[in-house]
This record gives sequence, C-alpha cells and structure tokens, in this order.
Amino acid sequence: MSTTLRTLTKAVAAVTLAAASTFVMAGEKWDMPMAYNDGNFHTQNAKAFAEAVKVATGGELDIRVHSGGSLFKGSEIKRAVQTGQAQIGERILSAHANESPVFGFDSVPFLATSFEQSNQLMDAAKPTFEKLLSKHNLVLLYSVPWPPGGFYAKKELNSGADMKGVKFRSYNSATARMAELSGAVPVQVEASELSQALSTGVAESFISSGATGYDRKVWEHLTHWYDVKVWLPRNYVFVNKQAWEALDENTQNIVKGLSLMAEKAGTARSEQLAGWYIEQLAAHGMQVGPAGEKLSADFKQIGDTMTKEWLEQAGADGQAILDAYRK
Repeated sequence: MSTTLRTLTKAVAAVTLAAASTFVMAGEKWDMPMAYNDGNFHTQNAKAFAEAVKVATGGELDIRVHSGGSLFKGSEIKRAVQTGQAQIGERILSAHANESPVFGFDSVPFLATSFEQSNQLMDAAKPTFEKLLSKHNLVLLYSVPWPPGGFYAKKELNSGADMKGVKFRSYNSATARMAELSGAVPVQVEASELSQALSTGVAESFISSGATGYDRKVWEHLTHWYDVKVWLPRNYVFVNKQAWEALDENTQNIVKGLSLMAEKAGTARSEQLAGWYIEQLAAHGMQVGPAGEKLSADFKQIGDTMTKEWLEQAGADGQAILDAYRK
C-alpha cells in the first residue's frame, strides 16, 4: 500500500472511530468481489478502504475483498451486487454501457484526457449517474480513474489502416466500436483472461493504460505502446441498495467519509503510477512513445464519430452531462 493511501485512510479511521463508538449494531459482513489481482492499485485501494471501514466501525462492518475474479467474474459482479449475492463490488464503469449509454460517459474518446478533466467529468456526470444506479438497485460509493489509455500492438502502427484485420481485445462497447471503425476484429476478453488471450493469439492488440500492460506482463507478447490518451476509464465501487439502507445513519456517514478519501487516495495513486507504468513497459523492451501524426489523426476521426454516436444514444442525459462538463 502506498504511503499516501495508508496515511489518508488511517487518518480518516482515527477521526471516525470516536463516532463509531456512539452506536451499537449487529455485526455486518460484506463480500466485495473485484476483477483485478492483488497487485493492482485499484485492489490495493479497496483493501485499504475495507480495512479503514472495519477500524472505524469497531469491527461492526467487515468488508472482505475477493480479488482476481475469485468470487465472481468481472462480467458477473454488477449483477451479483444488484441481486444481493454480494453486498458491495467494483467494476469498470463502461463495461455496462450496453445497459445504458450513461455508463459510457467516461469512454467518449478524447473528451477527458487528463486526471483533472476526468475528475471534472465525473463531477458533471454524478447527478445523472446516481439516478441511473438507483434504478439498478445500487448506491455509488466512489470512483477512481485509470491512467490515460494507450494503444498496445505487436507491430509498428503508422496509421489506422495498419489495424485492418488485427484481433483487438474489447472490454466494453466503446472498445468494440473503436475496433470496428479502425477495421480491426473485436474480441471480448476480460482483464483476468488477457494474458492467456495474448499468448494464444486470440488477441493481438488493445487499448488500455500502462497499468494493465504492467499487471499482465504484455511485453511477453506485444512490442509497441502508443500514448494516445484516448480516455481515462474509471472503476466504480457500488453497494446493493437494501444492504446500504440496512446500515444506520452513523455507519453510512462513516462509509461515505471513507469513500471520499478512498476516491482521492486512489486517484492520487493512479496519477503517481501513470509515468512509472510506462517506464516499466520500456524497461522490459517495448517501444513506447506518442502516436505519429497520421495515426493520431485517424484516431481523432474515429473519436469524432463515436462522440456523435454516443450523444445520439444517450439523448438528453448525455447532453446534460456534456453541458455540465463544458461549463
């Protein structure tokens, strides 16, 4: 766990421990499935959050983190929490864009390309997003962005035309659509299955941050990473509405306070690691650098098409998010 994360969570736990001592409730144990392995910074952040909640509530709320898809696969987590099979979970937000376009607001290409912009976009989307989650029987706790997304490949890319026929790993509707528009072949692959997909040739390319490349040691199969900064996808942590409402007000306030700190600490950690991940890709032999002029222009054209399509699909909700973000 990073020093920043440890300091923030323990500080909040110390402050809230006094508040926790003013109430008594039956002990609650919550299961928290996650798709990413223990070494991933999102998982580390969630474990620190869970530890702080346990301390701050005097052990009356115990959140047990199940990493690496060990309890539910990534694609199953949201449904498991909605239906009460698990009380709390984490998932990459845009994975659910097929349920509602609003889930894909963070994956509109080139809309938010820095941490500051990503946070501003999240703030703008939150009112609309929380209403949507309520309809899905969920309550939002916090959200943390990944570092900016880059383009992984096993060959040099000079233009979008070089992507024709390439098997492209997709994890949401946006990455699948980007593959289609570039002439690549989209292949649905979960993060936990990425290494195997690359080693067997099921996937040959994908868009993601340096974190994914480092976690999965993609240098064993791929050769290039292009820093296109297409978006900063976000993971979000959500709670089953009935489980949330079963907590008394004091406990809810403690969890809310720790959620705010987890969001800030996780975002700070993501920003700290962004450059380091890229350095690690280069250190393991990958060619790392910005996309060339032609490749950047082709991606931008694809991005313009996808932005228009997203607005058409998201309708008034999407326009409200963009208007609030651009103010």
